[in-house]
Amino acid sequence: MYIRSGEWVIISRGKFTVRLKDNIFKNLRFRVFLVVMLAGLIPGSAALLGIVKVYETRAVALRTAEIQNQCTIVTNQMSTNHYFSDTSSEVINSDLIQLTNIYNGRVMVIDEDLNVVKDTYGLDEGRMDVSENVIRCMKGESTNSYDKKNHYIEVTAPVTEIGSRHTIGVMVASVSTDSIEDSIHILYTQGGLIIGLCMILLAIVAVIFADRVVRPLRKITSAIENVSAGYSDDILHVDTYTETKNISESINKMMGRLKLLDDSREEFVSNVSHELKTPMTSMKVLADSLLEQENVPVEMYQEFMGDIAKEIDRENKIITDLLSLVKMDKKGQTLNIESMNINNLLEQILKRLRPIAQQKNVEIVMESFRPVTAEIDETKFSLAISNLVENAIKYNRDNGWVHVSLNADHKFFYIKVEDSGIGIPEEDQAYIFERFYRVDKSHSREIGGTGLGLAIARNAVIVHRGSIKVYSAEGEGTTFTVRIPLIYAAS
Repeated sequence: MYIRSGEWVIISRGKFTVRLKDNIFKNLRFRVFLVVMLAGLIPGSAALLGIVKVYETRAVALRTAEIQNQCTIVTNQMSTNHYFSDTSSEVINSDLIQLTNIYNGRVMVIDEDLNVVKDTYGLDEGRMDVSENVIRCMKGESTNSYDKKNHYIEVTAPVTEIGSRHTIGVMVASVSTDSIEDSIHILYTQGGLIIGLCMILLAIVAVIFADRVVRPLRKITSAIENVSAGYSDDILHVDTYTETKNISESINKMMGRLKLLDDSREEFVSNVSHELKTPMTSMKVLADSLLEQENVPVEMYQEFMGDIAKEIDRENKIITDLLSLVKMDKKGQTLNIESMNINNLLEQILKRLRPIAQQKNVEIVMESFRPVTAEIDETKFSLAISNLVENAIKYNRDNGWVHVSLNADHKFFYIKVEDSGIGIPEEDQAYIFERFYRVDKSHSREIGGTGLGLAIARNAVIVHRGSIKVYSAEGEGTTFTVRIPLIYAAS
């Protein structure tokens, strides 16, 4: 579909904006900076709002009390001078005007019939006022209210008859709170300015703090990136925090394992190259010998061909082990699960291996505690047990023994392969199931091992949802224990 360049630019900008936002918000330094800034802004803003609220409440209360007192003084004068009998009293009216001017407000005097007899604004004189506050005050209760929206305080004071509690009128004073609002505005302005200056200083501190927090992680990242250039013997020490110390120790362990694995792989490539090259060299020499001679006797021809066949078998064994491991490494591999008689299958495996044992004068003994039937892949299971037993034979002593036992419970069956061999050093036991790893490298080469047998066995057991463990003491022999479910459970 054709898209004009202008539209494409807009789409690209949108994607870039989304990606940029994702990168910013996922950045740890930005998050630390944001947390520090919020930690300063939120309490500072809350403190400013609290201070303003307290000031406003206090200022309104003081202004209300002040107006209430002034109204009380004036109402007492009204009672004394019988103001409602003669509302033209210059003394009282001047006091009302003065009160209006001082507090920038409005004063009304209402008689007991709720008629406005005096209004300093001259707007409602002669009218009735039946507001709630006036009615309540007429019952002898002084009232006050604060209208924040319209910026005024309203105070009512009863005018009582001299010598009795009978209310004969009400004085209502509405006073502007513009001065309080101006003070609140000043507080907000100056407080906001102070908070702004503090936030600028806090931003500088936050940048420095965020950099300090992230710096150890940058060191760790740099150390990990250096792996691409090759392993080094440098140990990572980032002990700034407990977490970075733990990460450093884990990375050092991982690097050690990776280096060991890489060294083992390089050594394996060298060993396999040697193992593959040796049979080829031998076959080449034997074939050249036959070609260089004329009228070769049949006996010599048969002998040489027999040697060539052995070398082919040897090379085929190495290639087969490699292919078996590659197949087991594939994810989603297909298993041919069948219900098998494990007792009979073990006997068949041991029968195939007895000729190898006889060459080393090693006795193989099998012990079954009960009949066992389980769901397994015959090929992979046989490969695992064959490798375990063959290793027990190869790394055994002359006139030694290999004991294979089979047992089961209601959920699993157990196979134990014990030998009287050379044993495995304790420091090597954690690595023997890793591919390419060989304990005694020189001895393994003489025997012809590739370091793949136990890795193949372990993988074959794991695909059956089983487990394998090793118990060994150097010079005293080795025991491998395999546990596999009787019923295969597909993932």
